[in-house]
Amino acid sequence: MFAKVKSIALAGLLGVKVSVEVDISNGLPSLNIVGLPDKAVQESSERVRSAIKNAGFEFPLRRITVNLAPAEVRKEGSTFDLPIAIGVLAVTGAIKNTEVIKDFYFAGELSLDGSVRRISGALPMVLSVKDDVKNFVIPYDNRAETEIVDSVLIFPVKHIKEVVEFLNGDKKIVPEHRSIPDLLHLDNNFDEDFSDIKGQFQAKRALEIAASGGHNIVMVGSPGSGKTLLARRLPTILPPLIEKEALEVTQIYSAGGLLKDSGVVNTRPFRSPHHTASSASIIGGGNSPKPGEISLAHNGVLFLDELPEFRRDVLEALRQPLEDAFITITRVKERVTYPARFMLVAAMNPCPCGWYKDPVHNCSCSVSDIKRYRNKISGPMWDRFDMQVEVPRLLPEELTKTVKGEISKDVRDRVTRAKGIQIERYKREKIFNNSALTPRLIKKFIELGQDENGFLNNAADKLGLTGRGFDKILKVARTIADLDGSSRVRLPHIAEAIQYRTDLSVE
Repeated sequence: MFAKVKSIALAGLLGVKVSVEVDISNGLPSLNIVGLPDKAVQESSERVRSAIKNAGFEFPLRRITVNLAPAEVRKEGSTFDLPIAIGVLAVTGAIKNTEVIKDFYFAGELSLDGSVRRISGALPMVLSVKDDVKNFVIPYDNRAETEIVDSVLIFPVKHIKEVVEFLNGDKKIVPEHRSIPDLLHLDNNFDEDFSDIKGQFQAKRALEIAASGGHNIVMVGSPGSGKTLLARRLPTILPPLIEKEALEVTQIYSAGGLLKDSGVVNTRPFRSPHHTASSASIIGGGNSPKPGEISLAHNGVLFLDELPEFRRDVLEALRQPLEDAFITITRVKERVTYPARFMLVAAMNPCPCGWYKDPVHNCSCSVSDIKRYRNKISGPMWDRFDMQVEVPRLLPEELTKTVKGEISKDVRDRVTRAKGIQIERYKREKIFNNSALTPRLIKKFIELGQDENGFLNNAADKLGLTGRGFDKILKVARTIADLDGSSRVRLPHIAEAIQYRTDLSVE
């Protein structure tokens, strides 16, 4: 007796269609799984056996062979529990009409009592079958993330007995759909606000520009100057996610098993790993490659506090995804790609003791100590920052001021308007903001007059800018112009953009 059930295996965010083939023959009672399964898939034999028995069905005391085809694709995780169990129940006759199984995909982990448990990666699995069978049986706890796919009917289930009754026509499950735009407008309250920050007007202006154009920014200042405070309040002024961005982020969090009950990530991610984090945790990897912090920060912010304390290999590994907006993790038998388009925000002290050039505290570091400290960040990595801002320590009179600054909502409104201008401008391109402009697109969308060209060339010569640094000034100037409501990049916009290139030379 033979049955075939459709399921999905994940390779990164790409779903690979898998046929779960179940055959029962004479022989010693056993359940053998073949087709390149990992340890979790091999263990499903025990979960399936107990789940079927405890759900009140008969488990055949015969030789059962399960083949997961194609055999050359590695199968990982517990998502094949449900399709294997459905295959076994089909060949034993518990499912009366086995033809109906062909109209569905199945994925889910089984508890020993027959309950269907939540799985990781449900959303990318469902998205991968959009052009095939339009029905997917999924764990009930995964319904929130999968019901946003309008082209696939989702049938959420809580127990394997419920699945059998549904396939036999004894129970009706009504599929539902939720709209991503509706979920994006859910109320997002922040405990922090931009108005909490006293002084630091240049730094706040720089963050507003960075948020508007998606620019990478590093803040340099003494301890207690407010660098971390500024970065932590950046999410409160970021523009809201658009539908495509929200779907991309939700897929990544689904694959990483990090989705909350809402089912959709409706705010831009803000990731802040500790400086002891390994390269694999930041970039992604492991025996079964999982998304790292740069992918979890996709369409959001990756904040690296105490930048020079991060390992050199970790920082250097960021260079390629910062340029390409994706990361490819290669293993001997597999190769997966995760998106990684993020805004890099970093904070650092000017020297090891933190008081270099401070007007009150004396710096105890030698010139060689300071250079050694700053050389932990390579020139090419430093060049990846669009904006480099000094954050001076506040004076006592600034700290004691009781007048609150501008609230996040007002800043966010300006940022959102500038973001909208960019989305409209680049609607025929494959980019969403100014930071993603390529050299070709810079020529297309940024036209400079004679005065602007002369001023920029003179500044580039004095600052010794690289080609990348030259382009970054143009990108930042384009964002400043968008905030100003100007269709052209003018001299004041370029002049302000040049101010955000900190001179880190040691005197």
